[in-house]
Amino acid sequence: MKASFLSRTIRITASVLLLLAHCTGAGAQNVSASKERKAKLEKDIKILEQQISNVGKRSSSAATSLSLLQEKSAARRELLRESERELSLIEDSVRTTRREVARLQERLDTLTSQYSRLVNTAYRNRDPRMWYMYILASDNIAQGLRRFSYLRDLSSRMNRQAGAIIAERDTLEIKQARLDSLRAEAKLIRDDRARELDKLQKEEKRSRELISQLKKEKGKYEKQLADKRREVERLNREIEKMIQAAMDGDDCKKGKGGKGTSGGKTTSTQIDKALSGEFAANKGRLPWPADGRVVSRFGRHPHPVYTSVTMPFNNGVGIAVPEGAPAKAVFNGTVKQIVVIPGYNQCVLVQHGEYFTFYCKLSSVSVKAGDKVKTGQVIGSVMTLCDETQLHFQLWKGKSPQDPEKWLK
Repeated sequence: MKASFLSRTIRITASVLLLLAHCTGAGAQNVSASKERKAKLEKDIKILEQQISNVGKRSSSAATSLSLLQEKSAARRELLRESERELSLIEDSVRTTRREVARLQERLDTLTSQYSRLVNTAYRNRDPRMWYMYILASDNIAQGLRRFSYLRDLSSRMNRQAGAIIAERDTLEIKQARLDSLRAEAKLIRDDRARELDKLQKEEKRSRELISQLKKEKGKYEKQLADKRREVERLNREIEKMIQAAMDGDDCKKGKGGKGTSGGKTTSTQIDKALSGEFAANKGRLPWPADGRVVSRFGRHPHPVYTSVTMPFNNGVGIAVPEGAPAKAVFNGTVKQIVVIPGYNQCVLVQHGEYFTFYCKLSSVSVKAGDKVKTGQVIGSVMTLCDETQLHFQLWKGKSPQDPEKWLK
């Protein structure tokens, strides 16, 4: 019966230890993921800070500064939320570790108390004659044998108990060090959060100043918006023509459509249905064409200052990156055309079966029309245009523009 009870106790203890290990591991993974997200946000903020600084040096474009500053503030708010999440996880770990320390201390106190009783027993029976009398006073032989075994095992029990106390004390010290480390980490996060909050308040104040400046010079910036609208419309028309030409070429089953050259000429191949299927199957998992932060999003959005002004429809996204950053193919495909468009410089159209991706604002291009490209292959470098260093990226299914953020992981 005792053996059965001991077996059940061991199984229960092992289950509890495994559960604690799983919870601790999951908590550590969550904290690690939070740190990764924070690192990405901090990198995005640095990119935006550099671009805001460059705008200030090159021109007095309040509209560009405001756009970048508002996106930077959004990234800063995300960073603060991530800090809150990380702090919450660490505080959970602090509470869990504190409870573990309390349990270990209670266990250590119990072991020490038991060890003290064993020592007292050994001390009282230190005279061998008392041992003999204790055994001889037994009622029968069985009781005498049990008393003999008890006295014989007393020393080994004391040694085992002493070893258990040392092990518990070592574990307690490790847990206490872990607790101290978590508390120190929590303090650092609180200090960082306070600094980030102060920066956010300054950025929001600067945004209000820029909005006030823009309101005073509405005529000037309405003209700039009109110019920008014409650029966007010209780009959209050019992309539609390029995609139509590529699709017309694909309709020529025997390849009579065109030749693979750069400078505006297209290549023609029959639409690869298998590649189309692979591309579609990767929706939401495509790699990003550049490592940066989205600062202009798909669709039509209100102007941040002039609510009566209609912004042009954005068929893609703008990704803020450092100048010269690589632009990469998001999937296997064929370069169909390379063109230069005012306001967007060099642009590359890549076909993936019935899908197309478009990469604009490139200072240099490392591919040519007709080239086969692989996922992640560099196709060019991003340049600074109109005080902005952004990769303009579009994704189309046939003649229908898609929201790239729904396709990218």
